[in-house]
Amino acid sequence: MGIIHVLDDHIANQIAAGEVVERPSSVVKELVENSVDAGSTTIDVTIEEGGLQLIRVVDNGSGIEQDDCELAFFRHATSKINSGKELFQIRTLGFRGEALPSIAAVSKVECTTSTTKNGLGRTLIIEGGTVRSFVEAAARQGTDFKVRELFYNTPARLKYMKTIQTELGNVSDYIYRLAMAHPQIAFTLRHNDNLLLQTLGNGDLLQVIAAVYGSTSAKQLIPVQEESLDYTVQGYVSKPEWTRANRSGITTIINGRYIRNFALAQTILHAYHTYLPINRYPVAVLHITMDPSLLDVNVHPSKLEVRFSKEPELLACLVKTIEDGLKKVNLIPQGGQQRKLDKPAVVQEQMELYRPTTTPNSQAPSRSVPSSTALSSSTPNNYSFPKPTIDFTRAKVNEYVPMPAPERKSVPYDAVQRLMQPAVELEQPIKLPSFPELTPIGQLHGTYIVAQNELGLFLIDQHAAHERIHYEYYYEQFGHPADASQQLLVPITLDFTPTDAAMLKLKLDIFVQAGVYIEHFGGQSFIVRAYPHWFPAGEEQAIIEEMAEWILAEKKAIDLTKIREKAAIMCSCKASIKANQFQTIAEMEALLERLGACKVPYTCPHGRPIVVSFSTHELEKMFKRVM
Repeated sequence: MGIIHVLDDHIANQIAAGEVVERPSSVVKELVENSVDAGSTTIDVTIEEGGLQLIRVVDNGSGIEQDDCELAFFRHATSKINSGKELFQIRTLGFRGEALPSIAAVSKVECTTSTTKNGLGRTLIIEGGTVRSFVEAAARQGTDFKVRELFYNTPARLKYMKTIQTELGNVSDYIYRLAMAHPQIAFTLRHNDNLLLQTLGNGDLLQVIAAVYGSTSAKQLIPVQEESLDYTVQGYVSKPEWTRANRSGITTIINGRYIRNFALAQTILHAYHTYLPINRYPVAVLHITMDPSLLDVNVHPSKLEVRFSKEPELLACLVKTIEDGLKKVNLIPQGGQQRKLDKPAVVQEQMELYRPTTTPNSQAPSRSVPSSTALSSSTPNNYSFPKPTIDFTRAKVNEYVPMPAPERKSVPYDAVQRLMQPAVELEQPIKLPSFPELTPIGQLHGTYIVAQNELGLFLIDQHAAHERIHYEYYYEQFGHPADASQQLLVPITLDFTPTDAAMLKLKLDIFVQAGVYIEHFGGQSFIVRAYPHWFPAGEEQAIIEEMAEWILAEKKAIDLTKIREKAAIMCSCKASIKANQFQTIAEMEALLERLGACKVPYTCPHGRPIVVSFSTHELEKMFKRVM
């Protein structure tokens, strides 16, 4: 007598339910996705006790035909696909035909549906996978799906449910993301009679984001859009000043389906590289549209994981989308909250202040890239401070009189020479139009440069600014370091532990690609024969030792791009001016001019902000000059 037998349908359905229905959020996901596929324009979700007591989804979609009501609860019954070829052209959210029978196997289900607007419909009641009744009933067009006492007949599953708040958080998180995936659908979410989400369904993605994250947060978003041969990417990403402590703010939507993909999340973080502080993450809601044949969604029962046919091209398009979007806006954070005045503004008297100008014999040099390790604090002999001319003007009520923009003056050549070392001239300096022209007027605590323009007051972290300038220079230099290597008259000796020395002997070629030539000197010692001449003076050995630690720490293949970047950041930090280091006006102006020529002048390589602004209007409010 054989021992192999076929499980009955009831047990098979309960086992299948373990794959599809993990928790209340899984039920909500399957039901709401069916509502979306049915062409609904409004979807109302109501849950009680985290979804364990009741899950109700009401939509105004196409409904279910009378002959299909019972059939829909059979395993692998679906209206989404008809042949194997359609598995490679999935255009709906649900298609497996496992959701409804799996839900019905572990709960008490009541489904009321109608396909017409005449008020006639039918109600199907199923308990634990068994049909209890199927009768005609009054119903509006669409489907009203109620799931009660989830896991009532599988107490082992019920025992492992989390707290009500945890289950509620899982449900609300998915509804929030699905609402952002389909802004053309009006969603409502209620828990124990408390309204958690309500969207208008007018197709405005930004309004949905505001409903989820709040209107203040939505104002910090930047619209992005990019189109390639195979992909279209559009949506919103946050400014670097608005970050979160985890990746939960990243939402990627592909062909209307919210998905979780590690490669996409890492690519978004890579696009924000050097914009964000360590352990901070952006907010991004991105819609990606592609041909369904390039996407495989039949990977996991939950359909949250997918595979791409042309993943490198998609990742490259995603990076370009975000980088281009960030470059188009001014990323200087505001120092105070701005608010539109409800009443007419009353502006008091203003006076024009003229900044010091240089003597006629001052000359402005050509712009250079690299800079010195320190800035001289002495005032050049050809720099004078004439007395300012004060002109009082009276402003009318409701008329805003801005301070005239001061003229840019020439920077004394000797001050710039102290700031820039060695001198490498840029043929076509990169200048972002969004970065403002700033005129330095002083220094705070030897750390922050105080500058102004017609828009208001600006504070610049001199160390962070110098780091950004250095980083872009050194990153470029590390791209071709071998061309700048110089032989040493007296080699540098480095010692390592026996284990590290044995590993390092196998990785000496990595140093060569960074322009550093190292030889094994016997035992645990190595000697450095050459390194690039642009290494910060006095920090050469420390840089090479730190590079060795990075290389030894890499257990897998060495990522040369990562090594290049780390080395550039380290060199920029060591070579930059520090806090409590005073500068002359000329040196400040030269620093700001070079900062404006950077590709990313808003954050240092570690992601900290460089510039903070205070608008003239905000300052006038502080001093009660605007009432």
